[in-house]
Amino acid sequence: MSENDLAFEPITRLAARMRDGGPGPVALAEFMLERIGAMDARLHSYLLVLSDQALDDARAAEAAIKSGRDLGPLHGIPFAAKDLFNVKEAPTTAGTRLLAGNVAAEDSRAVRLLRQAGMVLLGKTHTIQLAFGVVGINSDQGTPHNPWQAEPHAPGGSSSGSGVAVSAGLTPVALGTDTGGSIRVPASLCGTVGLKTTVGRVSRAGVHPLSWTLDSVGPLTRSVEDAALVCQALQGEDKRDSTTLGIPPGDFLGTLKAGVKGLRIAFAETVFFDDVDREVEAAVREVGSVLRSLGATVESMALPEAAQAWAEKWRPFFVNAEACVINRDLLEHYLDEMDPLVGPRMIRGREMSAPDYLQLLRRYRELQQSAIATLRNVDALLVPTTAIAAPPLAGVAEDPRAYVDLHFRLHRNAGLGNILNLCAVSLPCGFTSRGLPIGLMVYAKPFCEDMALRVAYAYEQSTEWHGRRPGLA
Repeated sequence: MSENDLAFEPITRLAARMRDGGPGPVALAEFMLERIGAMDARLHSYLLVLSDQALDDARAAEAAIKSGRDLGPLHGIPFAAKDLFNVKEAPTTAGTRLLAGNVAAEDSRAVRLLRQAGMVLLGKTHTIQLAFGVVGINSDQGTPHNPWQAEPHAPGGSSSGSGVAVSAGLTPVALGTDTGGSIRVPASLCGTVGLKTTVGRVSRAGVHPLSWTLDSVGPLTRSVEDAALVCQALQGEDKRDSTTLGIPPGDFLGTLKAGVKGLRIAFAETVFFDDVDREVEAAVREVGSVLRSLGATVESMALPEAAQAWAEKWRPFFVNAEACVINRDLLEHYLDEMDPLVGPRMIRGREMSAPDYLQLLRRYRELQQSAIATLRNVDALLVPTTAIAAPPLAGVAEDPRAYVDLHFRLHRNAGLGNILNLCAVSLPCGFTSRGLPIGLMVYAKPFCEDMALRVAYAYEQSTEWHGRRPGLA
């Protein structure tokens, strides 16, 4: 196996090789750190590399495995965390130098759970400033480079660095957050797998918030099975995040490989295919043929709740309003120093009155319940993750109108899932004529991550798109 092959191995194969005489945790950590050092000056996916800590953790993992204290398939596997996740004794800047002194006293819940499973933290990845946006541009700390093109193209956001790092083989898995597509958009544009969990499935404790209503935590990985493995370790009740209380644990691996025979799957025609690029639509529609060949029933259906949610007058201000409360100090005292693509847009949340906010919050709850009823006879939905593949970034940061237009073309299909509280997996389903990845999104009902992963796995294993590698990597 070549070094380049090692860089793109999924967790499952790395774990198997590790226990069969292949590279152990120390060799694997050293390899990833050397690769980051050689490549990331161009790709700019990592904000902070924790080399000494990573090697210490790798040595501990190797010693434990050799002594028979094997914690399972994640033990000794490297990972990275978006710079919204607290890491003990490291700064959580949330994409802005204004928070450079915000040093965490302890690990976030998600980071702690992965380290307890024996994983090795390589470092923290770049994000959009305060996680506010899905294009991937950060005018303060720098924009990660989508590895599929030499010319700068959108990496997707706000988990931009996580998407680029996994895509380029600089880590097998990276943590992200998703408020309006912030895991799935980078996964789509960078050609990786991204899992958006239902709010309440994974604790958000120790993660810099954007919206306490819509924020969720999940992984970006090389394969669907890897996403299931990591989600299995991340889930669980946490008294510091009340949304997790009373949520029974899911089994994301038990039915992962059960296939789709007999499942009822549908293309969601309402809104999701409006103004979608022709190459993107063609690739996503072809997924239906693959799943039918595997025994699933694939039809089309309306999802009126999607159109109703998208038409809500105050929808574009909802996240802004919550973000204004969360980031009040920065907006009041440092607005002029904030990223011009973030501060002026975020502060518009103040235009939303408390009655309008509360009314929309109630409306979202109604739409969520209505969507569950609409989907009662459907196991999963198929839609494009983004309406377009990764666009060039030339001139976008200097043109606010172009930026906002791009934001909504990338955000709509994913953001509707946040509003309706669906879970979702984004995975590659083709490439454009320019060699850019196309993302398929598999939606499932709330807390049915096992079903979304099952459908995504069946499709992934029947195609070869996930095996391609970006030219810059």
